[in-house]
Amino acid sequence: MASLLRSLASAVLLALLAVRGIEGTEQREFDYFLLSLLWPGTSCAATRHCCSDNACCRSSPLPEFTIHGLWVDYNDGTWPACCTHSNFDIKKITSLLPTLEKYWPTLSCSSSSLCFGGKGLFWAHEEVLTNAGILATDDKKYPLKDLAAIITRAFGATPQLVCRHGALDELRLCFYKDFKPRDCVDGADVLANKQNNCPKYVSLPTYTPGLTDISESIGLAMYNPLSVA
Repeated sequence: MASLLRSLASAVLLALLAVRGIEGTEQREFDYFLLSLLWPGTSCAATRHCCSDNACCRSSPLPEFTIHGLWVDYNDGTWPACCTHSNFDIKKITSLLPTLEKYWPTLSCSSSSLCFGGKGLFWAHEEVLTNAGILATDDKKYPLKDLAAIITRAFGATPQLVCRHGALDELRLCFYKDFKPRDCVDGADVLANKQNNCPKYVSLPTYTPGLTDISESIGLAMYNPLSVA
């Protein structure tokens, strides 16, 4: 658990580099941070085109969650967006670029943020799920409530899970402004929120790297999103 929290803390600090410039006087003070983590087996299976920047097209599959983004949100469900017109200066993080390219790859050929145009970041560990026997496979589904409970115990707050075609697509973790964990949703909502499109049992699919057409990837046994239970 300590290793997990250290990894999350590092991820948050790196992601803050991308969002620190969006605060401005035009918007009221935000309430909390939302960290969105993507499961590459679900995201990469929908890859239509390969390019040098797309980590889904690497020779080996990505084995861990990646960071989709870190956002500032309001408690009422809205968020500030593009609060200033200042430009992001890539030179300020030049020394971090090799690390970001290795651990924060993009999962598409053209993925831009609303304000600056950024890339994703690798989440270093998925050990909490692995230690609980939750492994990436196309042959097994896991109870959604078990996934939520495992993450809640390790993280210390309720996450939000988002699915696509019966597969886990996104894990959302929320933080207070002092970076202490907080609930993203009410406990009941993590299972009942229909907007998250999660069935009672979900898969963590694998995928085949380098495919350039979604119809080809869906036809392979390596990716077989399981239907709603």
